[in-house]
Amino acid sequence: MSIEISKVTANIGARVSGADISKPLDEEQVTAIREALNVHKALVFDDVHLDDEGQQAFARHFGDLTTAHPTVAAVDGAPNVLPVDSERGRANHWHTDVTFVLNPPQASTLRSITIPPYGGETLISSSAAAYRDLPAPLRALADTLWAEHTNDYDYAVPDEQIDEEQAAQRAQFTSIKFRTAHPVVRVHPLTGERGLFIGGFAQRIVGLSVGESRKLLDLFQSYVTRPENILRWRWSPNQLVLFDNRITQHYAIDNYDGRPRRLHRVTVAGDVPVGIEGKESYSIEGDASHYTSVAE
Repeated sequence: MSIEISKVTANIGARVSGADISKPLDEEQVTAIREALNVHKALVFDDVHLDDEGQQAFARHFGDLTTAHPTVAAVDGAPNVLPVDSERGRANHWHTDVTFVLNPPQASTLRSITIPPYGGETLISSSAAAYRDLPAPLRALADTLWAEHTNDYDYAVPDEQIDEEQAAQRAQFTSIKFRTAHPVVRVHPLTGERGLFIGGFAQRIVGLSVGESRKLLDLFQSYVTRPENILRWRWSPNQLVLFDNRITQHYAIDNYDGRPRRLHRVTVAGDVPVGIEGKESYSIEGDASHYTSVAE
């Protein structure tokens, strides 16, 4: 069967059919999926029958795998698989995966394990569309800026609202502190597209105060979260979503009344981001070599 790609929205998202991703893919199939990912940023595969090993095998078609996370525990017996479990916290904030390290993952795969009877959608936004939407003066400003990303902040809930279990989870998340400076506008290494590379881990614009940074980051982020730039995906059993972590952000909606919700995430090692002038990101604090290799 030949691979078929069906757009879901104008700016982001497509369904992929005609490829059995539970089996090894040939070079032509991998190329077709990669090209579709370059265009659509997020791809949905329906009726997939994968276990953790199968999900890892699929992700390896696109590069070396990272371990599950720089600080958070993996699924037992599967060091490359992160359980995205509502009982361990809820990522209901806009972010790009692990941007606080020097070379964040290039791609992420999410596989449905336990789906609530309602709600629990994942929002995925095109940061390329967001950049294109910027008025020319804001694009010119964004092109010059760098942002400091860190895992050491209140990314979920304020201190006053956390219980002992949540406090332990936060302590684990920040057990190694990372700070990395990335260009606010990243150039995609395969397509040359420019995208806003910010999200929840971006806490300060280099050279500006925290207050000044927040105003600018919120302004740029408002273009990322425009409804026209978002794929809102309602999960079904046996689905896998592959998204380009270099040029998207995502958000897990907490709208399912505390019902069980679990996905498994496997990520592909990425390159060091590059800005429009060719300058690479640089690490300020924290060594993530235990977590990821650097893609060439």
